[in-house]
Amino acid sequence: MLPRVRLLIDMISLFSQRSKCVRCRTTASGRYAITSPLVLSAFILAACQRGTRSEAKSDVVRSLAKSSTDAALNVEERIKRIEGGLLPAIAVRGRADTTYALADRMRRYGVPAVSLAVIDSGRVVWARAFGLVEAGRGEAVDTTTLFQAGSISKAVTSVAALRLVDKGELSLDENVNSRLVTWKVPESALTTESPVTLRLLLSHGAGVGVPGFPGYKLGEPTPTLHQTLDGVPPSNTPAVRVEAKPGTAWQYSGGGTSIVQQLLVDVAGTDFPSLIQRVVMEPAGMRRSTFALPGAPNTTGRATGHAPADTPVPARWRIYPELAAAGMWSTATDLAQLGVALLHAKRGAPDAILKPGTARDMLTRQMGSWGLGLALGGGEGDSATFGHEGSTAGFTSRLVVLGETGQGVAIMTNGESEALINEITRSIASEYRWPVRSRPVKLVAAGAPAGFAGLAGGYRIRLDERAFDVSVTTDGERLYFTGSSGRPAVILPQATLRFFSQESGTEFTFIAPNGGAATAIIIDQPGQRFTAERVP
Repeated sequence: MLPRVRLLIDMISLFSQRSKCVRCRTTASGRYAITSPLVLSAFILAACQRGTRSEAKSDVVRSLAKSSTDAALNVEERIKRIEGGLLPAIAVRGRADTTYALADRMRRYGVPAVSLAVIDSGRVVWARAFGLVEAGRGEAVDTTTLFQAGSISKAVTSVAALRLVDKGELSLDENVNSRLVTWKVPESALTTESPVTLRLLLSHGAGVGVPGFPGYKLGEPTPTLHQTLDGVPPSNTPAVRVEAKPGTAWQYSGGGTSIVQQLLVDVAGTDFPSLIQRVVMEPAGMRRSTFALPGAPNTTGRATGHAPADTPVPARWRIYPELAAAGMWSTATDLAQLGVALLHAKRGAPDAILKPGTARDMLTRQMGSWGLGLALGGGEGDSATFGHEGSTAGFTSRLVVLGETGQGVAIMTNGESEALINEITRSIASEYRWPVRSRPVKLVAAGAPAGFAGLAGGYRIRLDERAFDVSVTTDGERLYFTGSSGRPAVILPQATLRFFSQESGTEFTFIAPNGGAATAIIIDQPGQRFTAERVP
């Protein structure tokens, strides 16, 4: 539930040095849902003028309270519409739009808790949390509950690195080995003419391997940063090495971010959590976030991860000693505050967390669709976005911000469902009228249920040495596809052998030689294609 907060205290404090004659304290749900500072200051200054009668003061206080209550009610109405208005990936032509209830979708995807914070007009306008700390337990999450942020840690690390660039302690384009002290990037023929630089590391263009980290079970030995970089026990990942000529291709690399962590520690001469707290979290207003590894006694106030659906991760979560790449615990409110801090930097606000030129570099495409530590997408102009996503064992998170309009959202969950986050994002985008591309609209062809039986059956996807079994079933009227999650989803016909999922947008093309039973399915997801062959 959204915490009860003082709706007026933020604005009244702006004028507390001018006058002490009005003290208003009104509580309701919906933080920041209040009138503008200019309107509020006019009321306060008018109420404080010498000779004003006490009745007039009471009228002003009542007006303030009513205005704030109306605004809070408006926020509550919006939250209810968002809760009941989750949207699938595809709109179906000629049909009323399909909407879902958040509670129902959380159950469908096996996600016990969702925490989210909405950015509008360049500020956090409300935050709310839904569900339970752990499935089967009665403890509810709130907006202060910590979730693993996964790779959003990389965005925070990038801001820290860029702050040191602003201070002249680091350079974006020099060989990082000139500043690394206790560990060096091993030189090779690949780096002779193209050294590894901070710019390339932050934009995933340095050619460095180790895309991600699986984490460690609670109680297992965990490696030091040097052991992680060199891939020696107890590290469970290979050595972090340059695998392609730096600057030639985009290659996502958690290992590269670990090099950035070593660089920051060597240059600042302090431990990583303390450095991030000082140079990023405090100035950005991220009051609860931490890079400290969770261990007794600091395990309270944290959500339990779940994977697969509704199944708690053993010992509640995994440990990620690769702090810069995946180790942050945070709240949706704190992630949204980071988004707001970057908005202010983009707009060149005084005392922003980054200098204007540095912020501009961060939000300019460097390699692929990446700036410096941030993914850039959504098109051009008003629809352009920046942000990052994160996933660990049992947790999934997202921060997305529209830089021109000052809108955005931070979402954190203790389950592994990007689909749920997508549906929530669409609902918020619709409610706040984000200037983003509308969803694809598809026409459902006249069904031929009699032919569905020839498509039903078991299929297997082979990826390298791994195999995943999927299935297609029918109830005589509709066709269902069940993937590795075990959750059947209706797939709708576009043609005799072509179907699509309204939920996800995934397309399915059945291969049925000579009109007989299907022998395979071509599965198209955004940016990915798989072939599933029928299992005899």
